[in-house]
Amino acid sequence: MGELLSNLAFGLGVAVTPENLLFCLVGCLLGTAIGVLPGVGPVATISLLLPITFGMSATTAIIMLAGIYYGAQYGGSTTSILLNLPGEVSAVITTLDGYQMARKGEAGPALAVAAIGSFLAGSFSTLLVAATGPFLTGIALSFGPADYFSLMFLGLVVSAVLTEGSVLKSVGMVVLGVALGLVGTDVQTGQQRFSFNIPELSDGIGFVPLAMGMFGIAEIIRNLEHPEARQSVTAKITRLYLNLDEWRRVAFPIMRGTMMGSVIGILPGGGATLSAIGAYTLERRINRNKHLFGTGTIEGVAAPESANNAASQTSFIPLLTLGIPSNAVMALMVGALIIQGIQPGPRMIEAQPDLFWGLIVSMWVGNLMLLVINLPMVGMWVRLLKVPYDAMYPAILIFCSIGVYSLNNNVFDVMTTIVFGIVGYVFLRTGCQPAPLLIGFVLGPMMEEHMRRAMLLSRGDWSVFVQRPISATLLAMSAIAILAMTLPNLRKGKDVALAG
Repeated sequence: MGELLSNLAFGLGVAVTPENLLFCLVGCLLGTAIGVLPGVGPVATISLLLPITFGMSATTAIIMLAGIYYGAQYGGSTTSILLNLPGEVSAVITTLDGYQMARKGEAGPALAVAAIGSFLAGSFSTLLVAATGPFLTGIALSFGPADYFSLMFLGLVVSAVLTEGSVLKSVGMVVLGVALGLVGTDVQTGQQRFSFNIPELSDGIGFVPLAMGMFGIAEIIRNLEHPEARQSVTAKITRLYLNLDEWRRVAFPIMRGTMMGSVIGILPGGGATLSAIGAYTLERRINRNKHLFGTGTIEGVAAPESANNAASQTSFIPLLTLGIPSNAVMALMVGALIIQGIQPGPRMIEAQPDLFWGLIVSMWVGNLMLLVINLPMVGMWVRLLKVPYDAMYPAILIFCSIGVYSLNNNVFDVMTTIVFGIVGYVFLRTGCQPAPLLIGFVLGPMMEEHMRRAMLLSRGDWSVFVQRPISATLLAMSAIAILAMTLPNLRKGKDVALAG
C-alpha cells in the first residue's frame, strides 16, 4: 500500500504540471463536445487529432487523448437526455429512461445522476487501474514470445466475437486488418511484401492515414448521407442535484454498473457500449423498480452511465500492462505511443514511469474536471448542436488533409486517407464494423514478430505454443471463444435441416 501511495504521489506531480493540466482540460472539453455531437465519436476524433500530438511529449499526448475518450462518455448523456439523440454509441441505452425523465420535467436529476455516477465510477476504476497495473505487469514479465502470440491471438478472437453485427464479417475484418499490417518490408529478410512495387508502401501502410480515413472521413460521408432531425426538450432545466430519496434509489445501481463496467472494459472488444447494455439489462432484472424501466426511472440512467465511464477507464489496463488494445480507441492509443517512439507493454512501467502513473492520476483529475464543468455548461452544449453540419465538415476535411500531409510531407498519405475513407464508408454501408480491422492492423505485426521469435527459440518446433502453460491456457480460451461463436450457427443449421 505504501508503494502504491508513493507511486500515486509521483503521478500526481506529473499530472498537475501546467502543461498536462491544460491538455487534460482540453481533452475533457473536446471529449464532451464530440460526445454531444451525434455521429462524431471518440474514435473518429482521436484519429483526426493524432497529427497534432507529434509536437507534444508522449505523456501530455496520451493524457489529452485519454481525456477525449472518457469525456465523450459524459457528453453523450446530455443529448441522450435532452434530445433523445445519443451523441455517443454507448449513450444509446441512456435515451430509454433519460429522455422520458426529461419529458416529465426531471431533466435536472437525470443530468445530475449521469454526471455523478460517471464521476464515482471513473474514480473507482482509476483506483482499480492503479492497484492492478503493477501486479499484472509483474505477471506479464514472465511471458515468453509464445505466450504473447497466444495472448494476441486471443485478443483478436474475442474482439471478433464481441463486436456487434455479423460474426463472420467481424472475423473477415480482423483478417483484413492483419493483412494490411503486414504490408511493407519484412524486418528479418529485407524483402518487400504486398507493396506492389509502390515505393511509398515500402515502410508499410501508415497508421494515421488508415485510422483517419476509416473512421474520420467515412463518418463524415455517412453523416452527410443521413442528416439528423433534432428535437430538444423546451422546458427549463432546474434542480441539477439529487435529493435524499434519489440518492437511496441510485446508490446500488451505480455500484453494480461500476463493477460491471470495470470488468467488461478489460475484455477485448468489450468497451463502454457493451458495459452500458449489460448494466441496464441487469438492473431491469433485479431492481425493485424494474417495472418502471423505459418509462423514465432514475435507476435506468444511473446504471449505464456508471458502467460506460468505468469501462472507458479500465480498458487502459491491458494497454498499459500487456500492450494489447481492448477496443478501437485503445488501438489508436497504441498507435499514438508508437509514433512517440514508445512500445506499450510490461516494460513501460519501468521505462516510462512518468507516463504510466501520470496518466492514471490524470484520469481522476479529468473526471473531477468533467464533474465541475459539465453541469454548468449544459446550455452551451445544447446550443452547440445548432451549428449546421454542412458548415462543420469542410473545416474537418481541411484540418484532416493538413494533418496527414504534415506527417511525411507526402501527398501519397493524403490519397491513402481518401481511399480508406471511401473503403470505410463501403464497410459501414455493408454492415462491416471497422474496429476489428484496426485492432487486427495493430496486433498483426506484433503477432508475427512474437511467432517468429518463438519458432527461432524452439528451432522450428510448433509444439512450443502448447507446451508452455500460459500459452496453452490462452489458446484453450481462444478455442472456447471460437466454439461459442460457431455453435449457435451450427445448431441453427441443424434445426433447419431437421425441419426440411
